[in-house]
Amino acid sequence: MATLDDKHRTDLLNRLKRAEGQLRGIQRMIESGEPCMQIATQMAAVRKALESTYVRMTVCYMEQQLQACHGADRENHPEDMKTVLEDVESLLGKLR
Repeated sequence: MATLDDKHRTDLLNRLKRAEGQLRGIQRMIESGEPCMQIATQMAAVRKALESTYVRMTVCYMEQQLQACHGADRENHPEDMKTVLEDVESLLGKLR
């Protein structure tokens, strides 16, 4: 079974790979002379994907730090921590 860190790592890498594919698509659009508005739309999508990935990475960092500081407590109340982290992720997402 994958550890929590492995799951986070896989999630972050998959998000970055998707953004990388989108960037390559934008490069092709520019090379083929696509209209600027279509390119801008795709650039905005990549930016949003990277911002979303950053939020996920931030929540992952917070979880790691909370586990390091409160490891035993987390084992007693795993759902409490999960709920708080989901709320934090939601709040950070509203900043975008």
